[in-house]
Amino acid sequence: MKGLIFTEFIDMIEEKYGLEMADYLINTSELPSKGAYTAVGTYNHHELFQLVGHLSEKIKIPPHEIFREFGKYLFFVLAKSYQDFLDNVESAFDFLSAFEIYIHVEVQKLYPDAELPHLHTSWEDENTLILIYHSERKLADFAYGLIESCLEYYQENAEVRMERLSDDNSKVKFIIKKS
Repeated sequence: MKGLIFTEFIDMIEEKYGLEMADYLINTSELPSKGAYTAVGTYNHHELFQLVGHLSEKIKIPPHEIFREFGKYLFFVLAKSYQDFLDNVESAFDFLSAFEIYIHVEVQKLYPDAELPHLHTSWEDENTLILIYHSERKLADFAYGLIESCLEYYQENAEVRMERLSDDNSKVKFIIKKS
């Protein structure tokens, strides 16, 4: 997993809970990297799960809610860096329906070794986008937060539902209905 995910997670923790909490998470986790993350580095995704798990224990919020909140946070961080790109897309639905083209192609150019989730989109009807997420990293709740912030960024109202297609959270279906 690219280091940008880790550096931004630590930044979110520092912003929301303080530097002491970030230090606590790094010091109480058994991290092969010792928590010395760089944005361009590559790290085992299990380190993120450890950090989230320890945060969950400390603040008494379930891990899936923390991952979802982090997805919301990260979208806006990335939006600042790629605002010109996002501004060339008319709507959240256009962006989400072509996510593989817009984002994954660019990420692969920058990070050829990146292991990205598989996304498949289709329209159920003119108001309902179906997005199938599949990843062995099991970060569907993180993706949920990204979707919610994407809708917020484009100021679009929609209902988002997530249906689990696997017991281990590696495959889910998002139903995104315009409201």
